[in-house]
Amino acid sequence: MNEQDAIIYVVDDDDAMRRSLVYLLDSAGWRTLPFTSGRDFLDQYDGHVPGCLLLDVLMPLMGGMEVQQILDTREFCLPVIFLSAHGDLPMAVQAMKRGAFDFLEKPCKDHVLLDVVGRSVRHSIKHCIGQQQVFAANTRLNSLTAREREVAECLAAGESNKTIARKLSISDKTVQVHRHNAMEKLQIHSTAEIARLILTANSVRNTTTS
Repeated sequence: MNEQDAIIYVVDDDDAMRRSLVYLLDSAGWRTLPFTSGRDFLDQYDGHVPGCLLLDVLMPLMGGMEVQQILDTREFCLPVIFLSAHGDLPMAVQAMKRGAFDFLEKPCKDHVLLDVVGRSVRHSIKHCIGQQQVFAANTRLNSLTAREREVAECLAAGESNKTIARKLSISDKTVQVHRHNAMEKLQIHSTAEIARLILTANSVRNTTTS
């Protein structure tokens, strides 16, 4: 996954501004998808593609702040860059507190916008890769039986076979069997690897803040 996979979503009801943003981004080599409204964007975005969202603040029917809020409730981690023709400091503070990547005032200098877009896309890619690693780790751990998972988690915590046997009220030999089966299914060879795998699976969701 790299920057060529990213899509820059542009949501602005101002035709001239939207076309200008798309032209600039296209010229810089980014893939873009323009939308005239927040609703159109939300109807099409599925949350699986890295990139960022250039979002106008004031739009009819659904403003940018509402779009950001809906993205958050859907747990989509897409960096949001707000664009506003009004230097409204309280609004900017509110947007940043909600996790906006940046808040820029129109008109924005080209190099400033492109710099913010580049940083937000790199952040998005890093997050997507992390989510893929979490999914892969959970998939591997889900291949274990309930008892094998218990033994694996005890091993990851640094507990010995005897300690695990007493804790789970099973024999040392049974612990060894579950340990062997778990490592074979997970295709790993040490308790340190088990610990890393479980830590990855339990990783918390990153925010979109820089």
